[in-house]
This record gives sequence, C-alpha cells and structure tokens, in this order.
Amino acid sequence: MKAFDLINQYESFCPQNYSMSGDVVGLQIGTLDKEIKRVMITLDVRETTVKEAIQKNVDLIITKHAPIFKSIKDLVSSPQSDILLALVKNDIAVYVSHTNIDIIDGGLNDWFCDLLEIKETSPLSITNQELNIGIGRIGNVKTQTLEDFALTVKRVFHLDAIRLVRYNQENPSVSRVAICGGSGDDFYKSALEKGADVYITGDIYYHTAQEMLTNNLYAIDPGHHIEALFISKIAEKCQEWKVKHNWDVTILESQSDTNPFSHLV
Repeated sequence: MKAFDLINQYESFCPQNYSMSGDVVGLQIGTLDKEIKRVMITLDVRETTVKEAIQKNVDLIITKHAPIFKSIKDLVSSPQSDILLALVKNDIAVYVSHTNIDIIDGGLNDWFCDLLEIKETSPLSITNQELNIGIGRIGNVKTQTLEDFALTVKRVFHLDAIRLVRYNQENPSVSRVAICGGSGDDFYKSALEKGADVYITGDIYYHTAQEMLTNNLYAIDPGHHIEALFISKIAEKCQEWKVKHNWDVTILESQSDTNPFSHLV
C-alpha cells in the first residue's frame, strides 16, 4: 500500500485544519507517494526513536510532536541534525499530528476524560468559531478531595510522582475539572471562566501557578508526557483501518522512552 492511503484515512478522522493557527502538522519529512510495509506510532522523534525505527525497518512514522518545530538554517551534522539526517538517509517519512488530535471529538483530550471519568464534557477553549471546536475539556467528576483525585491521576498515568498547585497543603473538595494535555497553562483563565475547581495540565510555570491560586484555582501537573497515550490509541485506530481496508501493513507502537524527566524519591 502507499503511505498516502493510510494518511488519507487518518485525516478523515483527524483533519489538519482542526489544528491551532501556526501549528506544525502534516507530512514533515519524506514523501507519502511510497510503498509502506511498517508504520510506527510515537509521541516524539528523538535519537532513540530513530534508532528503533531503523532497526525495525519502519517506512513511516506518525508522531504527535514534530521533529522540526523551529526554523533550521542547515543540516550540518550535529546531535540534533543527525536525527533528521538519519531519517532522510533511511527513507523514513514522518507525519505529524499535533493540536488537531487534541481538538477533535474522540481525540486525545477525550481519551484523558474517559480514563479519569470526567463526564458531561465540553471544549475548554474554542479555537475555531466556524467549526465550533476547541482545545482541552471541562466536565464533572464525583465530588472528592483534591489529593484523592490527584492520586487517581497519578495511578491512571502510571506516574512516579505528581505535582500539585496549592498553598499550605490545602485539600479542598473538587467536582468540576478542566484538562488540557501537553503545556496548557495558557488556558487556565478559560478553566476559571467555566467554573473549574481544579485544572490538569503539564509544564505549569511558577508564576502562572501563583496566579492560579490567587484566583482560587487549584491545579494538578502530571507532566507533558501523559500524551504518550497517543501511541496506543492511534495504533489501535490504525489496526482498525487495517482490518477494514485489508491493508498489508504492520503497525508498531514505539517502545522508546522519550520522557526527559524522572524523580528521585
């Protein structure tokens, strides 16, 4: 089969035009006009990912995070450039699905809500009025303490630690929850406007955390890497399409650990 057969199916599920303005999505390296036998799904494209793809004879990578996010001036050999050069040398195409998979109905933020039993959800922040779509979700959970809910987040995402935004070990009851995968602290004011008790997102900035508390909003920071759920869920989708269309292709879930953070306890 050709790579564009799979990507056309993917984009019928997750259109590029659902992504936020200025985002990097779509084909970034190589061509879709090529025969493919092995496709790998990954969160990031790092040196370990590329090594894995080469060892497994992968023809196409579908990733959430683009390997090229900022402008590059050259491809002279360096640790970062060598990632891109290895992909080109080994004829591995790279397709990026970033904020569009966060925004679509039945996408990453909805999968988070399913895992955490957040019900009666709606978009946290509208990104396209015409399409009536938005990033993040806000909804309701059964009333429980902040700590109990945070421990559920820790368990669901198999974390070794979790960071809470609160003062003086406060442990209020929460029932209205906002969530945005990745780095979503820019959207905390939307969480406030929509009555959230607690906001779940990664990479919360120190001063933003203080602003949240000044405005009576608690937060849970499980880290950016919870987006690794993308791997198993997109692989599952690709397997469904493979069966439906009788594709002769192998779908692989990347086994490389690309989380740069760990905790000593």
